[in-house]
Amino acid sequence: MTGTNLTIVMEFVLLGFSDIPRFHWLLFGVFSVISLVILLGNGIIVLVTRADVALQTPMYFFLSNLSFLEICYVSVTLPRMLMDLWTQTGSISFFSCATQMCFFLMLGATECFLLAVMAYDCYVAICNPLHYPLVMNHRACVQLVVASWISGAPVQIGQTWQIFSVSFCGSNQISHFFCDIPPLLKLACGDIFVNEMVVYLFAVLFVTVPFLLILSFYMRIISTIMKLPSNTGRIKAFSMCSSHITVVVLFYGSATVAYLKPKSDQYAGIDKLLSLFYTILTPLFNPMIYSLRNKDVRKAMRKFLPKLSAL
Repeated sequence: MTGTNLTIVMEFVLLGFSDIPRFHWLLFGVFSVISLVILLGNGIIVLVTRADVALQTPMYFFLSNLSFLEICYVSVTLPRMLMDLWTQTGSISFFSCATQMCFFLMLGATECFLLAVMAYDCYVAICNPLHYPLVMNHRACVQLVVASWISGAPVQIGQTWQIFSVSFCGSNQISHFFCDIPPLLKLACGDIFVNEMVVYLFAVLFVTVPFLLILSFYMRIISTIMKLPSNTGRIKAFSMCSSHITVVVLFYGSATVAYLKPKSDQYAGIDKLLSLFYTILTPLFNPMIYSLRNKDVRKAMRKFLPKLSAL
């Protein structure tokens, strides 16, 4: 207790879906199935793209990294959410909350960069096909992936420290199913204007800038596709990038709205819904999008799955 009779928060309570207690067990079952589907779907994509010789190309190298990233991404939030639904407590220590947020932000930044790298790969393949083997050589692909994984880490560690360096007093209830920045800042004491501006700055840096890069790549891709002489060529070129466009719209759309919309208590339910999109539904749909819309992946899976079931 402080001299002003304010309780300093040492742990938080994730409210999650406590506003619908009757559906806790249903939600636990649904999210457990979703978790298994995400792990299996993305795991199979990783194994197939590594095992099949026909898929040893830059596009599938990036896809395998994206699928592995999705497994890591949901591992930060889903197990905790399932445990809270099972125990119906939701308490989380100060350190555990900070750790969860740090990994969530780092992996989110990695996904933003990796989606931009995949857009660049499509751009080079369609707009500069003759230079593609030279530009997207194995060394360049590895460097792009490594840069995607590590570039955001120092900044996001700093942002986590900046968020948790503010004073939290009074209520310790986070109106969310994981430790995210907007609901945490609502519990902060005093003036947090600077903290909010830093959050918006990082959101622009790690969400908006990569999105604008993706947009510029696709504007050039569309311009190149429209100049192709045959409809068959245009359809084939567009099909190369259609899966990636779908994933970008799902992820960036929900993440941008969640982090750049005005802060208000009336958006708490919408925040949870948007968070479900980019933390759970996007990793869930990724394997379906890339396997159903890609004949090479479908062909490789038809060869790989019988071998897997025979083990």
